[in-house]
Amino acid sequence: MAKHVVADLREKCGTPASLLRDVASEIADEMGAGLEKEGGSKVKMLLSYVDKLPTGREEGLFYGLDLGGTNFRVLRVQLGGNEKHVVNRESREVTIPPHLMSGSYSELFGFIASELAKFVADEERCTNSTNGKKRELGFTFSFPVKQRSVASGTLVKWTKAFAIDDAVGEDVVAELQMAMEKQGLDMHVAALINDAVGTLAGARYYDKDVVAGVIFGTGTNAAYVEKANAIPKWEGELPNSGDMVINMEWGNFYSSRLPITEYDQELDRESLNPGEQIYEKLMSGMYLGEIVRRVLLEISLRSSIFSNIDHTKLRTHFLLRTPHISAMHHDETPDLKIVAEKLEENLAITNTSLETRKLIVEICDIVARRAARLAAAGLAGILKKLGRDCTAQKQRSVIAIDGGLFGHYTKFRECLESTLGELLGEEASKSIAVKHADDGSGIGAALIAASQSQYRNVE
Repeated sequence: MAKHVVADLREKCGTPASLLRDVASEIADEMGAGLEKEGGSKVKMLLSYVDKLPTGREEGLFYGLDLGGTNFRVLRVQLGGNEKHVVNRESREVTIPPHLMSGSYSELFGFIASELAKFVADEERCTNSTNGKKRELGFTFSFPVKQRSVASGTLVKWTKAFAIDDAVGEDVVAELQMAMEKQGLDMHVAALINDAVGTLAGARYYDKDVVAGVIFGTGTNAAYVEKANAIPKWEGELPNSGDMVINMEWGNFYSSRLPITEYDQELDRESLNPGEQIYEKLMSGMYLGEIVRRVLLEISLRSSIFSNIDHTKLRTHFLLRTPHISAMHHDETPDLKIVAEKLEENLAITNTSLETRKLIVEICDIVARRAARLAAAGLAGILKKLGRDCTAQKQRSVIAIDGGLFGHYTKFRECLESTLGELLGEEASKSIAVKHADDGSGIGAALIAASQSQYRNVE
């Protein structure tokens, strides 16, 4: 019976190239519809108001604050201009207490500001570190925001594990600015971006051919550079550069062609945002371990493969995390010892046979492979929208990718890269590059703050 469950899962998670090309085309179409008018697409296509990306000439000391998951990072970056680029970079990662992820807006931002104040206090041991200038901060806020300028925007909704009702509609920057002032921080928020925009900016600083920044981590999103005159819903004057970074918010993409199983449907129904973020729920780090757990529970209920186990842990939502399935998926020990350890540590499943452990590795492979191939379809969709997916296009195009899923889950990354090549074809693939932009979203925030600095014209 267990093998039947796995065979059924493999069939329902199938992602043939023909299906993926259809998904890529639909994503490109949805991008166009989202640019045409507000609410025209499930892919929101939000204007970032970032029309100045880093050039490599920026100089000075800038800060970055990166909030997007269960942790946030604060960074301090010293830029040295054309010759030196990033002279020095320091960062600190802070875990957000779980109660603040469903508490009040002011409590969350108060905690963030207090940690930022501690980080800044370390710098004050250095004399003249700011040369009398007001400190400037780039804020990476990885949730849907309706922006009104490069440094202001209201929260549309929380995603991932956040559920703070009193925050929707509030100005994100104003709240952070207020929290910093309460901590005595004399700091100006020069830019509000999300992690995908930050990844794009961080990579563009070193490589002018970067056209998109993508996140595959706890959640997923993408941003890319669009010609401003191709945005009908643009309400102001066209920026001088003629370019505009678009925050896609593609996690909310949906298509009837997506290979959705009963496990995905149950996960969605029981989530904080049922009916939303379907694309994200199929392929981001927050959900892959949970999908595998649900499959294992179904197997345990329909067979005796795990003997007479106590189902308490196996019934606990999100107890099995994506790092756990990555470890099992990559297990190369002869007896799959790591698989046995992870099952015992996390789900209280003991005394499994080698055959059972092999079956579990297969489940991890099915779920991760589906995720990686759907992710590749998304990248192909962006390239298609930009007209860079065909053999006639010889211009080099780089997609920068950040996030723990891409950075640490080797089989996911390898499958994504090979699938993108499969979808584009050998000739078109020659002009396309995928780069890992480690910590791109964090340093990108500081770099955009530098490119938007109130002191840049004075210098």
